[in-house]
Amino acid sequence: MSPDISNEQTRNAGTHERIERTATRFKEGTSNAVSGAKEKFEAAADHVESGLHRATDASARGAERAAEKAGEWRDRGAELASSARERADDAMDNVRDFVREKPVQSVAIALAAGWLLGRLLGPRR
Repeated sequence: MSPDISNEQTRNAGTHERIERTATRFKEGTSNAVSGAKEKFEAAADHVESGLHRATDASARGAERAAEKAGEWRDRGAELASSARERADDAMDNVRDFVREKPVQSVAIALAAGWLLGRLLGPRR
């Protein structure tokens, strides 16, 4: 073999080794970068997940409080309606008793109330 060919083969072998070393360093660098990015993404995903869990828990607590208040308001409304019905029934009983005891006065009061309503609600001249 000639010395020129031998030198060229040696240079080529050195070039190949450098290329392979560079490729290996590049692979290691990209692997490190990718694993670092994975760690950061996983940490960010964990942070987002815990935030969503806290928000969901807070929403559930708020919904429970709202349902409790709605139940309280429903119960209170039922109590008020029942009380109003009882008062209206009592008032109607009182009116019936008054009409039975004093029928003439009841008719006079009814006529006066009718006349007054007619004057208030009738056409204006």
